[in-house]
Amino acid sequence: MADRAELAHLLAARRSTAALDQAHPHMAFSLLHWVLDTWADEAAREVFRQGSALLADRCRELGLRQLLPIDRVWVGVRSTQPEAFGGFHHPNQGYRHVQLASVITMYGRLNDPGSASPELGALDLLRSYAHDCLHFGSFREYRLQGGQVVRSRYGINRRDTQGQAYSALDRDDAVSTRNLGVIMEGATDREARLIAAMVADRLGLAERIAPPDQLAFRDTTGRLRPDDFDHFEPGVATRFQLAMAGYERGVGARYQRFLAEMGGATAGSLHELVVAAIISGDLARLTNWLDRRHGPGSFPRIFRSPAYKGPDPGE
Repeated sequence: MADRAELAHLLAARRSTAALDQAHPHMAFSLLHWVLDTWADEAAREVFRQGSALLADRCRELGLRQLLPIDRVWVGVRSTQPEAFGGFHHPNQGYRHVQLASVITMYGRLNDPGSASPELGALDLLRSYAHDCLHFGSFREYRLQGGQVVRSRYGINRRDTQGQAYSALDRDDAVSTRNLGVIMEGATDREARLIAAMVADRLGLAERIAPPDQLAFRDTTGRLRPDDFDHFEPGVATRFQLAMAGYERGVGARYQRFLAEMGGATAGSLHELVVAAIISGDLARLTNWLDRRHGPGSFPRIFRSPAYKGPDPGE
């Protein structure tokens, strides 16, 4: 009976969306399907239309049959705070695994929604949605612990009964990663950026994005340059740009270096194995691939922290 009560509590929390916008009291939210239905700009609609079709095809290739329902995606469309700037790097947004829902924001100044390029806004929204679709489709296990339902396994990652994650945190100055949380986030966003880049190339968006938005365009399509963040200074760069730089250095660039170090010329194959394992929870193909290239027992040798006391993620 206790198990049923806790599971009922989890299901009730999933059905409730009342708490989704508490982190953004100055924001007006709309559901994604309402946002799409009310877009007046046909070019922006085409960006999301083509991107959604590409996303569905790509997810099927990777083993994910269901996308995050668009009526579970809350989009911040307007803010009363004059400095609020929305988009993928807006703070305190993303997928909420308890509610099976997503909180994202439209790209641009949220007190002046018409200020940003509609096509870039649609492309950024597509990236956020694709990113959270993969979080939604990631393998999960839960357990009862201390009267609470806790997530014990997520994708290729796991926590022991003391809450210790499988792999240790990277050092602040790390240029690569051996942290499974960073690897999962990096793999997820690589896929989202791939979809955005394909749509941008199909529609020739690069030539239509104004210079002030080119940095965000390169970020959204995964084409940031090594020197893009060399001259950022606090108080000069916007909060959004600083968040973008921090995410790229802490996630995107580290994941790319990990793929190069572990995969070499076959880095693309390694990436696809990582994403497929995140979705299915089956690590057999990934661990076999690593064992063939780096020796038996590669997965725990590469990723496992000495502080972790539980089973490996695939067990």
